[in-house]
Amino acid sequence: SIFECFSSRHSSLSSWQLKFTTSDSCDRIKDEFQFLQAQYHSLKLECDKLASEKSEMQRHYIMYYEMSYGLNIEMHKQAEIVKRLNGICAQILPYLSQEQQLQAHQLSQLQGLALPMTSLPLGLSQPTLPAVTTSSGLFSLSSLLASQAQLAKEEKASRDGVDSHREEDGDKSD
Repeated sequence: SIFECFSSRHSSLSSWQLKFTTSDSCDRIKDEFQFLQAQYHSLKLECDKLASEKSEMQRHYIMYYEMSYGLNIEMHKQAEIVKRLNGICAQILPYLSQEQQLQAHQLSQLQGLALPMTSLPLGLSQPTLPAVTTSSGLFSLSSLLASQAQLAKEEKASRDGVDSHREEDGDKSD
């Protein structure tokens, strides 16, 4: 009878421990599932954030690539313009005076351009020019040529004025 009593108590205690263990296990599984669900949600948010950053980086890459391509095309256009302008300068150069040719040659050397040079007459030294940046080189060359042309016109006008005064003086003495 003691054995039966112990046995019945033990079976009720065992079933209670089994119930406690089963419900405890279910609670632990439920808690672990909720933790994994929260972790999954935060990882999904982080993945979405990284995907949007990736998309933004791709947009920037495409924008920079297009800008680089445009600049490359523009540089080729500018190089072609420079080549054509150098050709024009080389055609005009023989019509300039020796001093103007020398100045144009020095200016082209400052910029790394190759303009043909006629030989200098004896006794004519190479005048020095101020330093010129590459970006303003052709403009400087055209300004130099324009100023030289203007000076030549003024000299011619002053000579013509002196000659006309001499003719007038000559007419008065007659």
